[in-house]
Amino acid sequence: MDYSYLNEILILFAAAMSVVVLFLYLNLPPILGYLIVGILLGPYSLALISNIEHIRELAEFGVVLLLFTIGLEFSLPLLIHMRSAVLGLGGAQVLLTTVITAAISMFLGMPLDISIILGGVVAMSSTALVTTLLSAQHELHTRHGRNAIGILLFQDLMVIPFLLFVNHLITSSGTTTDVIFKAVGQGFLGIIFILALGRWVLRPLFGIIAKFKSSELFTLTALLVALAAAWITQQMGLSLALGAFIAGIMLAETEFRHQLEAEIRPFRDILLALFFISIGMLLNIQLLPEIWPWVLLLLSALIVFKFGLIAILCRLFGWDWAVATRTGITLAHGGEFGFAILALALSGDLLPADYGQVVLAALLISMGLAPILIRYNQKLVGKLLPVASNISDAEIEQKIAETANELNNHVIICGYGRVGQNVARFLESEEINYIAMDTNLMLVQQAVKNHHSVTYGDTSNIALLKSAGLERAAALVFCLDDVSPVMKVLHQVCEVNKDILILVRTSDDSHLEELKHAGATEVIPETMEASLMLSSHLMLMLGMSETSVIGKIREVRKDRYKFLKGILRDDL
Repeated sequence: MDYSYLNEILILFAAAMSVVVLFLYLNLPPILGYLIVGILLGPYSLALISNIEHIRELAEFGVVLLLFTIGLEFSLPLLIHMRSAVLGLGGAQVLLTTVITAAISMFLGMPLDISIILGGVVAMSSTALVTTLLSAQHELHTRHGRNAIGILLFQDLMVIPFLLFVNHLITSSGTTTDVIFKAVGQGFLGIIFILALGRWVLRPLFGIIAKFKSSELFTLTALLVALAAAWITQQMGLSLALGAFIAGIMLAETEFRHQLEAEIRPFRDILLALFFISIGMLLNIQLLPEIWPWVLLLLSALIVFKFGLIAILCRLFGWDWAVATRTGITLAHGGEFGFAILALALSGDLLPADYGQVVLAALLISMGLAPILIRYNQKLVGKLLPVASNISDAEIEQKIAETANELNNHVIICGYGRVGQNVARFLESEEINYIAMDTNLMLVQQAVKNHHSVTYGDTSNIALLKSAGLERAAALVFCLDDVSPVMKVLHQVCEVNKDILILVRTSDDSHLEELKHAGATEVIPETMEASLMLSSHLMLMLGMSETSVIGKIREVRKDRYKFLKGILRDDL
């Protein structure tokens, strides 16, 4: 029996592991590493992989599982809440990008169907890159972050019609208009069928499976549902990804949503790695010396065009130039679904190979530049639009100052998540004034509607803290998940108000001494405090006196948790 395919899989995973370790060390997204592995190992470079067809077929399931997990996040309530960003900004961006790109392509002599395909390819940005990088930079819930996520959600939704369109061009004959109407009609029927199946079968099925309390059974069922839904749409002449996406939407509002996502993620990530590797294998680097002028021209047009269009659209939707520009910079690149559309078109010989190589190279380079653009989007806006950036910051400062104008001897809460809200409740119960700040725009809007004293703002910005009345505040409480913004601003806080009480919440005691040295009055490590609470309840239940227990807890806290240190670890 021939096991040559196993040798190739081993080579792929060994190369991928090595490159990803390097990219993680350099603090770069692993996706770029996968693309480079594909370029190096593909038939146009080292040619260590002789037949890439079985890799591409296996990798296609990565896109299927990605669409399934996106469907789990694409619930109807989320769509309604973000309708302006998703349907407004997202719809306008995809429509205008597709139409303008198609018009330019037709002007250059391309047929209508190929022009529409290129429009869809250009319209897509990378959901995986943007969400990963914005989350790492704590910008996911900022104004430009919410805009970017809204646009990406609509892009993810529209990839289904584009894939259907390409698939029907490959398998059907007729005019482009006929193909579009046929794709839409079959897509509508497929969606109705899967929605009905999900309503009457999927939800009860997972209810039964959950009763067995078996992780293996739940994982198998999740994979079966995603792949079966993909198979159903394929049998109807539609895209594999469509069925998985609709199945995800059907399960998005159930109590199984988070567990499904957790069970699917490992399989999705591995198969997506193969998908990006297979995309890299499509690039013929031997042609680059011949096509590089066209690649650079298309790359420049792609970045400048998408940046300008998205920034203008954001401005038209009421955002200031600073937010609009940061949104444009964040999305000015190609994406994984653009690769999926392009790869399907190339496999069906819809696009000339030399044209496809130019588009593919431009998309790959744009994704290589994306981490740099996203990482420095704030600094770039500061350089490009210093006046607009200052005006945007000034507007936020003014709103915070208006909220805190009459406050004195109050508490400033940095971060209004679950911990921050609980702190605020205790302060309200004792009639102590407070003002809270958070960068999660949706959370702030909900809090304002419920008449909470909350405002939008970056708590690592000393100017915004001053606007919140830092000079006359009695205490400053950091309820953030990450201590890096706290470290950034602590010294400046102490310079502004030397007498203010500063409490910092941390996950553990790893930064305790550093934070204390920087000026924190008290540092509250959650793991340590959880240990104290559990131990105190246990000692009381075992019959120890309340006085002894309280004394022991006070002693441990006074000694900065040294009694709890020296824990043995199993992750070394």
